[in-house]
Amino acid sequence: MRSTSAATALAVLFSSAALSVVAAGSASAVTATVGSYGGMVVDGARERVYLGDDATGAIIAADYNGNRVDSVSGINGVFDLALSDDGSTLYATARVSHEIVALDAATLDIKARYPVATNTGPVYVEFAGGKVWFSYGDQWDGDLGSVDPAVDPATGADPVALAQLPTEGTGVGLWGQALLDTDPLRPGLLAVGETGDSTGTEAVLDVSSGTPKVTAWHDTSYALNDGVGDIDLVAGSDQVLVNGTDRHAYANGTFTKAGAYPAGQRADVGRSGLIAQISGTKVAIYRPNATQPVRTYSMGTQGAAALAWAPDSSRVFALVPGGNGYTLKPLTQPTLNVPTLTVNAPSTATRAKQLTVTGKISATVPLSAGVQLSVTRTDLESPSGKALPAVTVKADGTYSFTDTPPAGGKVKYTVKYAGDATHTAASASDTVEVSRASTSLSLNNNGKLYSYGADVKFTAHLGTTYKNRSVEIWANPFGGDKPNKLIKTGTVNSDGNISAWVDMTRDTTVTAVFKGDARYKPKTVNVTAYAKVKVSTAVSRHYKTGKIGSTTYYWFHKSTDPLLTTTMTYYPGRQQRFDLQVYYQGSWYSADSQYFPIGTNGKSAVTLEAPGESGIRARMRSVYVNGSSGDTVNSTTYGSWKYLYFSN
Repeated sequence: MRSTSAATALAVLFSSAALSVVAAGSASAVTATVGSYGGMVVDGARERVYLGDDATGAIIAADYNGNRVDSVSGINGVFDLALSDDGSTLYATARVSHEIVALDAATLDIKARYPVATNTGPVYVEFAGGKVWFSYGDQWDGDLGSVDPAVDPATGADPVALAQLPTEGTGVGLWGQALLDTDPLRPGLLAVGETGDSTGTEAVLDVSSGTPKVTAWHDTSYALNDGVGDIDLVAGSDQVLVNGTDRHAYANGTFTKAGAYPAGQRADVGRSGLIAQISGTKVAIYRPNATQPVRTYSMGTQGAAALAWAPDSSRVFALVPGGNGYTLKPLTQPTLNVPTLTVNAPSTATRAKQLTVTGKISATVPLSAGVQLSVTRTDLESPSGKALPAVTVKADGTYSFTDTPPAGGKVKYTVKYAGDATHTAASASDTVEVSRASTSLSLNNNGKLYSYGADVKFTAHLGTTYKNRSVEIWANPFGGDKPNKLIKTGTVNSDGNISAWVDMTRDTTVTAVFKGDARYKPKTVNVTAYAKVKVSTAVSRHYKTGKIGSTTYYWFHKSTDPLLTTTMTYYPGRQQRFDLQVYYQGSWYSADSQYFPIGTNGKSAVTLEAPGESGIRARMRSVYVNGSSGDTVNSTTYGSWKYLYFSN
C-alpha cells in the first residue's frame, strides 16, 4: 500500500507587517531635573522654583507641581541663587566665569553681569538690605562681597565691592567660603557660616545700612559645633539653626546653645518658623522648638540633597538624587500632621448577626477631644456605600461600633477622619467575609457524544436565590485557537431554567455561572459534551458497482490500483487512520492500518496497490482517533467501510 496525493500540495507562507499608528495627544509635563545641584530659590508671587544646574551652566524654572516651564543657559559654574526682595530679579553666582548674573525672574532673560575680581568664586549668594551679598575666596582668605543694583556702571562707579567682612570682633578672616542666609521677616540680617574649618565660625551681620555690622560672632571654638555645613536664620527669632539640628541664640554679640531638634543634616526655615529638616532618607517638619515632627516624608534610599520652603508654607520643595542627577519633588501640606487610623473587623461573620468593629486614631500632634469618625459599609446591597452612624473617639484614641450586615459576601467598613486645621484627613478600611447560603445549579448533556455539526440544546437549572436570577452560559471548544465564549446570559424562567444552543463541531466544555447575590454564594458548574468529525471516503478507478450477497462492492480489474479519497474535517496537523481488511474463508482479517495527513482542503488520497489476481475481496475505512490522529479536539470517529472486489 502506498500514499499518493490527489493534487499537488501548495504551501504559501504569508508574512504580515503590522503597522502601528500613534494617535497625537496633549504634551505631557516634563519633571524638572538638574545634573548637578547649583542652588534653589522659591518665587512665591509667580509660584515658581528656580534651580541651578552646575553640570550644564543652566537655570531651570519649575512650577509648584515640579514641572519644568522655562530655562536659560550660559551661567558658567552656577552655584547658588537668590531673589531680590521685590521678586523681580533672580541672582546667580557663576564661580567659573567669576561673576554675579542678574536675570529677569519672569522671563529668565539676563539683565546684567557683574564681574567679581577673584580667582575663587563667587559661591553662595543672598539678597538683603537692598544689596546682593556673596561669599568668595578659599583657605584663610574667605570674605564677603556685595553688588549694589542701584549703581550704574556707565557712570564709572563699580557696583561690586569686595572685602566687606567687618573686622571688629572677628579676630581673623573666614577660613573658607561662607554659607549665607537671610530672614524674610527681618530682611536686614545676614547669617554667615564658615565652611572648610572644623572650629565652625558662625556670625549674624546687620546689613540694613548697606555696610555690614556684627550682631553676633563665634570663632575658633568647638563649644558650639564641630564645623558648619548648613546655617539658617530662624524666622522671627534671635536664633540660627546650624546643620539642621542645633539652635544657637545670639545676643550681646555672642552665641549660646538654645536647644536642638532630633539629629539632622541640613534644613530650611520657613517664613512661619517651621523647620524642614533633612534627616537621613527622610524629610521631617518641625514646629519651632518642638521635638516631635509635625510630618515626615520618605525620600527613598538616598534622601534629599536640598530643601526650600514656599513663602506661604503651602509646600516644601525637595531635590532628590536619582539617575544621573536630581529631581524636584514638591512635598504638599507640610504644616498638617498625619494621623494614624486603624480599622479592625472580624475576618468572618454570619449574615444578619451583629458584629463589632474596633480601631484607633493617633497623631504626634494631639487631636482635639471628642473627635468623630464617619463610617461607611460597602456590600452587594450597597455597592456605592451606605453611611452608618458616626462614631466618637475615646480619650485614648480608640473607638468601636456594632453593625448587623444585611448582605453576605465581602463587606467593607471604611472609617474616615475629616481632618482639621492642624491635621490631614485620614481613611482606613477592613473587610469581613460574611456568610451566604448555597444554591443548586445544574447543566445537562454531560458526557454525551454528538455527530459533527449537531445543534445541541444545553439547559441550566438554577435553584433558590435571593434577588439575582441571572445565569451565564459559556461554550469553550477544545483547541487553543478558539476562546471560551459567552453564548447566553439572562434571567431563568419560572421553572428556573435557561437554555442555549451549541453547534457541536468539536468536543466542548459548557459552563453555567451564577454570580451570586446578597444572600446566596456564587455557583459554577460545567459539563463536557463530545463531537465526532465529519468523515467520508470516495472510491474511484472502478469499472462498476455490484452486490455480493447483500453488500455493494466497487469492482476493479485485478491490475487496477483503487484510488480512495477521504474527506475529513480539517485541523492543523490532523491525520486519518487508513484501515484495510481482507476477506478469507468467511471472515475479515486486518491487513494493515496506517496514518496519512489531511490537507488544508480536508482531503487525503490513498492508492491501494492492485493484488494482480482475481477473486480478492477487501474493505477499507478512514478513522479519526482522538490523540493518535495528531490532535484531541474531537472524539474518535469511524468512517463507513468501503468494499472492493478484484476480478479479471
